[in-house]
Amino acid sequence: MPVIRQIAQLGQPVLRQVAETIADQADSAVQTLIDDMLVTVADANGVGLAAPQVYEPLALFIIASRPNPRYPQAPQMEPTALINPEILWMSDDKEKGWEGCLSIPGLRGLVPRHRRIGVRYLTRAGESREEEFSDFLARIFQHEFDHIRGVVFLDRVESTRELVTEKEYLRLAAG
Repeated sequence: MPVIRQIAQLGQPVLRQVAETIADQADSAVQTLIDDMLVTVADANGVGLAAPQVYEPLALFIIASRPNPRYPQAPQMEPTALINPEILWMSDDKEKGWEGCLSIPGLRGLVPRHRRIGVRYLTRAGESREEEFSDFLARIFQHEFDHIRGVVFLDRVESTRELVTEKEYLRLAAG
């Protein structure tokens, strides 16, 4: 039965490690980790979660976009595990958007991200997939991809003046 994992908080060394490639996605430990991450991201009202955030320095993350209290405008999608993901190409055009992080609670920042990206990853069943993500889903992918490279969204904010508390963000979003 899947368990809700503890989420590593900023300052934990695992968040600054470069994740290891997963050799065998069918390994029972990897499959259990995916199941645990799926329940953990749902419990935390997240739209994405990377393995390093649950203390596992592996190249794996979940994209689970859906409207929730943290992201009321998020598009609905089936939660997806992406193993050994790669970015194949990125559009030239970028857009700043508000991001938060389950590992950095209480803070949001305006982060510039590519609006469209082409990616490749393995599914939990071992199938190789190539997809194009745009807008919010591209933002989630890039945010989680950063996590498996030891980067957090604060590293991408262009100015500390573009940081706000979660409470202020919710006020701005409502207005």
